[in-house]
Amino acid sequence: MTNARPTTSHRRRHVARKPLAAGLGAVGVLAGAWYATATPTTTTTAAAPQLAAVTNTTVNLAAKFPYLSAGYNNTREWTRTATAVAPNGTLRVAWPASDGVHVTPLTAAGRRSGTDTVVKGAKEVGGLVAHNDGFALLTRVSDTNKWKETAAALIRYKNGTQAFRTKLTGTASHDTAPLLDGQLTWNGTKYGTYFVVHGAGGFADGHFGDKLSYVSAKGAKLTGGWSWGCSHNEGIALHAETTGAFTSLCFDDWRSGLFVSTGIGAPDNAPAVQREQCWAGYCGGTFAGRTGDLVKSSTGRYATAFASRGAASAAKNPDDASGRGWTVKPKTSTHQVAVAFLKNRNTPAGKPVYLTSAAGTENVDVHIAPYGKDRLLVSWESLRNAKCSSGTCTGTFTGTHLRLIDWNGALKTPDKVVQARISGDVATLKDGSLTWAYAPVTPSYASALTGASPTTTTLKVARLKP
Repeated sequence: MTNARPTTSHRRRHVARKPLAAGLGAVGVLAGAWYATATPTTTTTAAAPQLAAVTNTTVNLAAKFPYLSAGYNNTREWTRTATAVAPNGTLRVAWPASDGVHVTPLTAAGRRSGTDTVVKGAKEVGGLVAHNDGFALLTRVSDTNKWKETAAALIRYKNGTQAFRTKLTGTASHDTAPLLDGQLTWNGTKYGTYFVVHGAGGFADGHFGDKLSYVSAKGAKLTGGWSWGCSHNEGIALHAETTGAFTSLCFDDWRSGLFVSTGIGAPDNAPAVQREQCWAGYCGGTFAGRTGDLVKSSTGRYATAFASRGAASAAKNPDDASGRGWTVKPKTSTHQVAVAFLKNRNTPAGKPVYLTSAAGTENVDVHIAPYGKDRLLVSWESLRNAKCSSGTCTGTFTGTHLRLIDWNGALKTPDKVVQARISGDVATLKDGSLTWAYAPVTPSYASALTGASPTTTTLKVARLKP
């Protein structure tokens, strides 16, 4: 466990980023909307060599989905959708609306199979696990605390009925969860919940860190994890393991970079995957809704992808009396697409591999997923003629890119630009196909989001077969 920072002068998100909940109740459409009319029903994109076509089905929604969120400096970000596959092959998709978080049941083919379950009072999609009889959702719910902020909660539904609702923050633990940026995983026996916390009393009062909690199949809190880890955590990744600690990564702004936090929170000796300038807004985005994920190979290696500005130099901050702070000078003004590998759940393997390098192009919404037996699919959105300030950039959207690489980062196919956006968690089906849900709109990153989010009443469910 790391100690809280000695000052609260740097306060996470309250100034630089609007809480997600503020946008969910709004249903107005911005002038100069962020979208263009999508093609109807089913579309197919021409395949590049070795890369199959992306096919789409349309799902009509029972409520309006505000598909944009205001990030740091009000940058336009996709509102996270989570897609998960149950053991029997059926799908669940979670998305937020004004009346709570909706979980939509789908067939294995991506078509609606029943009415939504609406988790009332839920404020955010922090992670989703699909079960044959329902789902588990990591989210935020109302709470009573000194900051008047929400609490993190794991909510389980069975056969349409709530089975348990376990709060993961509260007065006894001196913490709240005003924004999760979370991950939820399941190993068949227990859940792993990893999310951002705000200290509300105790040694961490007023500071932001992260928390990893394990929960049983019946909703009981288990031992393990930690109450305070990366501080401040600017991005979370988590992978379930059959035994031992779940593998985890975090972007830490104080130590400046991406770190392995598996089993240890993120103390000062946490292994560095990559040094980055990580003050609020400067990192490439949070896992898994806006950048990256954590993928495991059959041989026990791991891969993660993220938007990176690299490090021209990195050194301990001489003005930090604790000796724990770092100062990183970024190599580029724009974010490039990086893929990093781990030898095992604790050990980085060499330097990250960069897939892009154009100085004037910003790359956002970076994701990675397994593709077949020995390849990885990396996706991102590109913005040309980028103009950057305080770590965030505007620019002209030029497409959603897909690229196949191997487990050494080597190119297996050229980039393929597709119409299917990736705006959250990607699920892997039994046959190895990848599937995800997204708002059927074409983005613009030309300006900040200064009003209510536009909404959609349809989702596209994409599928990519290896």
